[in-house]
Amino acid sequence: MIRSAFWPTVAAAVIIYFAGAAIVGQNGLFSLAGYRHQRADHIATLKALQAERDRLAHHADLLDPRHVDPDLAEEMVRKQTGQIRPDEVIVPVN
Repeated sequence: MIRSAFWPTVAAAVIIYFAGAAIVGQNGLFSLAGYRHQRADHIATLKALQAERDRLAHHADLLDPRHVDPDLAEEMVRKQTGQIRPDEVIVPVN
């Protein structure tokens, strides 16, 4: 009788092991909330990076050699040559 129950017991143990791993394991159902939280964080980071990329693309467009924005060019030259006083306020024009 013990010999006839051995393989079904092993099969049941394997099934229970994998079912437990599917629920509690590293990639199981209980870790789903953590993945949702990570996804929300990654989406927020992505949006911030996209906004930064758009800002830099706009800045690069203003520095296009065919038609440089004169105000931006003057601002950059004054910054690099040290002609901006500490009490000066530069108003960005978008």
